[in-house]
Amino acid sequence: MFCFQNQLPIRDLGNGVLLKVLGNGKNMNVRHWDMADKSRVTSHSHPEEQFGYVIKGGFNMKIGDETADLGPGDCYFIPSNVPHEFTALGQTEAIDAFSPVRPDLPGTGTQSNKK
Repeated sequence: MFCFQNQLPIRDLGNGVLLKVLGNGKNMNVRHWDMADKSRVTSHSHPEEQFGYVIKGGFNMKIGDETADLGPGDCYFIPSNVPHEFTALGQTEAIDAFSPVRPDLPGTGTQSNKK
């Protein structure tokens, strides 16, 4: 499987949040987020575990009862069914991986990005 940045469609989810689908597999899906300064994802939870890596910018993030400011190179792990929320600190880019596949994300399915 290969993924070429210049060939990925960008989905505008509104409120300053842009999404690129990097891939979908049987057990995991991966997304690239581009968020405007102060964009916010309100508190939510899901049964899938989530791993994220901040590329640039950062997040003020709350996972369960813990809060932290994250910057480039920082990452986060969100256990299954734990409430979490985040606010972008500056123009922010991040990668998120979900396992098992999170079916409610745009572009989720059995299709992969093959070249």
